[in-house]
Amino acid sequence: MAREKRTLSEAVRATAPKTPIVHAVGRRKSAVARGFLRHGTGNLVVNNKEYTAYFDTDAARLAAYKPFRLCPTSGSLDMTINITGGGKEAQAGAVQLCVARAFVEFDATLRPTLKKESLLTVDARVKERKKPGQKAARKKFQFVKR
Repeated sequence: MAREKRTLSEAVRATAPKTPIVHAVGRRKSAVARGFLRHGTGNLVVNNKEYTAYFDTDAARLAAYKPFRLCPTSGSLDMTINITGGGKEAQAGAVQLCVARAFVEFDATLRPTLKKESLLTVDARVKERKKPGQKAARKKFQFVKR
């Protein structure tokens, strides 16, 4: 009844998730998505939830998963993403950019396909700041002549 002794590092390796192949970052408005690409079965996990459970609208789900649908090798890869800031639509855009960047870093031959669909283009539009002496960024208080 001699039991095998495993070292601590072997025990940690056995329980730890597969090591990431690629790390990528995507941003949209104030949302930041940090993702890790691993070998797997084509799953997309956002903040420890399946992407279909995390994103509540179909438009956000489609946007987040679009790079997976375009790449033929995506069925053998998993992506785990941690996202902070922004709203759900901005987060979906950040996830889309993050996944596309990870795929390009993993396989450079996918770049023309993703670029043609403009998935590698950063949408840099952000909310304009409010100016002093005005009601909002561009809206002004009503002018009174007398």
